[in-house]
Amino acid sequence: MRYLNEHEWKLASRFLFLSMALTVIKHDLEKMNQLAPFKINEPYIAVLKKMEKNATEERRDLRKKMYKEKIKVVALEKNDSFTSYLFICKGKEEKRNYFNPAIRKKVEIIFEELLAHVFESTSSAQEEVKL
Repeated sequence: MRYLNEHEWKLASRFLFLSMALTVIKHDLEKMNQLAPFKINEPYIAVLKKMEKNATEERRDLRKKMYKEKIKVVALEKNDSFTSYLFICKGKEEKRNYFNPAIRKKVEIIFEELLAHVFESTSSAQEEVKL
């Protein structure tokens, strides 16, 4: 049964998948610092750090909104194919199962959004410098 309205569900699911994307970014940053796979690593690290900063700020805002609306997300169980999460909103609970490849795709989309945002802000800053 669906207890969350569209706004509540979008807020909670964005928080959930943004948190996962942030985990991926932190993992990639750690690997970049350890392995140094490129001859010039600094630009890649700078991009990942900007993405991490933007994701952290957005997640902080989402967390504040969720607190005001009394929304929580709790991981329940995970197996090879599915992961279950419990969405709690104003005392009502709703369990949702996600197909793991679908989770990966959602996280990838958020990762690409964060990457595009970094490049948009970088290109506009470069245009200002050229003038």
